[in-house]
Amino acid sequence: MTEKTAELRPQEPDFDTVTAEELLAYRDAENRFRASGAARAVLGVPDPGATADWQRIALPGRDLPVRVYRPATGGDGLPLVLHVHGGGFVGTAVQSDWVNSRLAARLPAVLVSVEHRLLGPGAPLADAVDDDWDVLRHLLRHAADWGVDPARTALFGESCGALITALTALRARDAGLAVAAQVLVNPAVDVSETMLDHPSIAEYAHHPTPALPLLRLVRRLAVPPGADARALSPLHADDLGGLPPTLVVVPTQDALADHGRRYAERLRAAGTPVELTEYPGAKHAFLSLPGLEPQAGAAQEGILRFLAAALLPH
Repeated sequence: MTEKTAELRPQEPDFDTVTAEELLAYRDAENRFRASGAARAVLGVPDPGATADWQRIALPGRDLPVRVYRPATGGDGLPLVLHVHGGGFVGTAVQSDWVNSRLAARLPAVLVSVEHRLLGPGAPLADAVDDDWDVLRHLLRHAADWGVDPARTALFGESCGALITALTALRARDAGLAVAAQVLVNPAVDVSETMLDHPSIAEYAHHPTPALPLLRLVRRLAVPPGADARALSPLHADDLGGLPPTLVVVPTQDALADHGRRYAERLRAAGTPVELTEYPGAKHAFLSLPGLEPQAGAAQEGILRFLAAALLPH
């Protein structure tokens, strides 16, 4: 990150003591930065082979923004990839313009990134999962209007967005809704009391970034008092069979690395086809930081190959 770019980015609060007001103020400032032109130096420049537009979807009781990426050449009956950005209590679909536009242009496919309700006071993880699930059902019910083939649908999430994606995949399986593939990048898959017990958490709790306070805050916001945290933790799901073929992408210098590894192990043990790809030396959120992380391009290529194998005719 250049010195000028760093100066424009808001300072993080103390995540262990942050108040609701401070959290919302930080979120607003950080999301303005992530959507700014200055952030492109870190987040990457969108692929000119795709368009990116905001649309709103009318859902029960709410309208939800989604960011839609389409190949510039157009086309109907394209594969659908439903994406969820990372951040949990902060973040915007714009931060993923680089990777989503490249996938839309090169698969080709329609990428829809859900601007879900962010974790916060009165907005637990279950709300964000409902947003992703409701958008998925809307898109499949109105597939012709969106120019997509509902039989070629994949789910894709990063970090807390991968947690939302994994929970959506479980819900789709239980509802009998066919999904062709899921991609989970540096996933958080455990917000239960064991969230912080994994070896990678201890190893990378405070470097290369102070991950531990942030993860503690995510857990507090995700699971209201009295809620069943295990129901929101795919790692502890009773049954992980019958899920779509899954790509788990793990940067090794990441507190959440063992979340991804353990989830891949459980998926494999349940008979779900799974591919685990590790990127040595890469850090959390590396996929959406091509200006900082040299392995972002290789990871994007790996995701492209995996999705092409699952979604395109052979």
